[in-house]
Amino acid sequence: MSFEVVLQSIFSAAFIATVIRVSTPLILPAMGGLISELSGAINIALEGVMLAAAFTGVVVSGFAPQWFPGAPEWVYALAGGVVGVLVGMAMGWMIAFFHLELKTDIILTGLAMNILAAGGTVFLMFSLTGDKGSTSTLDSAQLPAVQIPLVNNIPILGTLLNGENGAGYNIMSYIAFVLVAVIWVFLYRMSSGVHLRATGEMPDAAQSVGINIRRTRYWALVASGACAALGGLYLSMGYLSIFQANMTAGRGFIALAVVYLGNRNPIGTLIAALIFGTASALGTRLGTMAIPPQLVEMIPPVVTIAALVLYNIRRRARLNAAARRFQEQTEAAHA
Repeated sequence: MSFEVVLQSIFSAAFIATVIRVSTPLILPAMGGLISELSGAINIALEGVMLAAAFTGVVVSGFAPQWFPGAPEWVYALAGGVVGVLVGMAMGWMIAFFHLELKTDIILTGLAMNILAAGGTVFLMFSLTGDKGSTSTLDSAQLPAVQIPLVNNIPILGTLLNGENGAGYNIMSYIAFVLVAVIWVFLYRMSSGVHLRATGEMPDAAQSVGINIRRTRYWALVASGACAALGGLYLSMGYLSIFQANMTAGRGFIALAVVYLGNRNPIGTLIAALIFGTASALGTRLGTMAIPPQLVEMIPPVVTIAALVLYNIRRRARLNAAARRFQEQTEAAHA
């Protein structure tokens, strides 16, 4: 494919639609990572939660016809989705229990969850299907796409709102953007959201005014697991229709980077996720050209590293500016 054709495809509504699809499995776990991070209990097990939920959703929806024979297809998809979210919430609760009750290090606990999910899903997949690579032999349900009516005949807008083929985006894509708005309202317009941020920023002060820090971090980690589970379900039941070993491909870790690049803010996190999604979609487009595939595959991780470097530079600049202001105020007070 020529460079001109690739360039035209990048500057098109279809490319933006691709970015939205690719960004969805980053937005959802990033919102979960944001909630736990603001509570002061970082959840680095987003990757493992996504894997576990993706596997559970496919398996439950695949075996659901045996449990509910004759039910509509959407019932099987719903069953897989609900159980997948419950698994994510359970993993979030386990992290909270080990960290808050047994006093384990939350980073090591999260790493253990990631290792358990990576190995456990492959073991269970082989036990249930006899295949260590994917669940292709299992007839699992798929989450539906939602089409916005009356917009397909409108140039550009129809593609933006309903995707390249006009059939609409997967329901998880819509949930991702709605979730960003809901979390923003929760964090900045509701008292419980203020309590959550106070727990992470000033735990001693929050405790002194009666905020239950342990309970707040418990439900923050559980909510974080639910959001990450939605991202995993999208991968196995929306973006694809099967589960593949380690199919998250580091998206859970990228979601953590997205949180910090977005300045720990829902809108900023959304923008950062879209930037990463753009990098992934760009890599796919460039893959059609005579470019070594290794260079194309490097684009998302390089963007991740560059984003973290920029975030750290900006963070240090803010800290240095704050230190200078404090020093000037101190000198002025002693003058």
